[in-house]
Amino acid sequence: MDPDAFSATLFKWDARAAPPSRLLIHDASVSATAHVSAGGVPPLGPAAVAAAIPPPYCRSKDLGGLEDLFQNYGVRYFTLAKMAEMGFTASTLLNMKDEELDEMMATLVDVFHWDLLVGERFGIKAAVRAERRWLLDDDGEKVGGVAGNGGGGGGWEVVVEGKKGQRRRRGTRGGINGEGGGDDGGDRQREHPFIVTEPGEVARGKKNGLDYLFHLYEECRGFLIQVQNIAKERGEKCPTKVTNQVFRYAKSMGASYINKPKMRHYVHCYALHCLDEASSDRLRRAFKERGENVGAWRQACYQPLVAMAAHHSWDIDAIFNANEKLCIWYVPTKLRQLCHQQRTAAAASMGTAHLRQM
Repeated sequence: MDPDAFSATLFKWDARAAPPSRLLIHDASVSATAHVSAGGVPPLGPAAVAAAIPPPYCRSKDLGGLEDLFQNYGVRYFTLAKMAEMGFTASTLLNMKDEELDEMMATLVDVFHWDLLVGERFGIKAAVRAERRWLLDDDGEKVGGVAGNGGGGGGWEVVVEGKKGQRRRRGTRGGINGEGGGDDGGDRQREHPFIVTEPGEVARGKKNGLDYLFHLYEECRGFLIQVQNIAKERGEKCPTKVTNQVFRYAKSMGASYINKPKMRHYVHCYALHCLDEASSDRLRRAFKERGENVGAWRQACYQPLVAMAAHHSWDIDAIFNANEKLCIWYVPTKLRQLCHQQRTAAAASMGTAHLRQM
């Protein structure tokens, strides 16, 4: 075996540029400061450029969405890398309180001895607040927050389900009421938020009424029929319920205002409208008179449906499948959970009453 060939393959140098050392960066900063004190403009040397721009091996690191969250807020890349090293992600920061953010920054400075700039402290809080406003639903419910009052009271106040979708840049946000743009990733404009309106009432201003919301479900049903016809012509499997395929088809036909988050968000409200329109109208009038927001009205729509399920052996799926308009929609998970809770509570109360009689 040739020893020269072995040594040549053993020692291989990385041809990529090595990261600048701290001594070079320090010397460049000292020389630049001395030049400014002399009345001149500091030169932009290679060390200064390397210090300002992170090297490629750092830029490719996964920061858990922090880079998009703090974009244009004056937070340095290396600060974001340190936060990611501590285990923080964009989703974690969005669900933290202001006191917890202060504690995180104090840990960054005291424990890890990180030179956190004053502007970065304010930038972190400002970015988190701005992101929370963007993720705010049209009904005033925040991610992970508690539903607004007036939704039936007591045990009917449920926690809002957290967002599970991927984060999108601010230019492409749609939220629950967002109007999707084209497939080329263009900007999306938010659809006008919903407000509680009486039957037949037209919302004023840049708002949408509940009649328009229920009309979207009828329109989505029409798109499902079109998808079924196309599948039959092609000899493919026909969807029997509104799936992602229907939402994609609606978007391709220009109806980007029909999106999965929004339609799944209010499907139980539409179910109450289909099963007991009179009860739904009374609920709308009551909440309109009290000036409640659409989030409180949405939570209140759960209770009548659970009461209906109690008269049908708690089989909420059978109620949906028996209705012509509801059979194409999946039963919301929250509604199924509430029915299960009420069924368990009713069984426990009956067992207690039986024991007392004995």
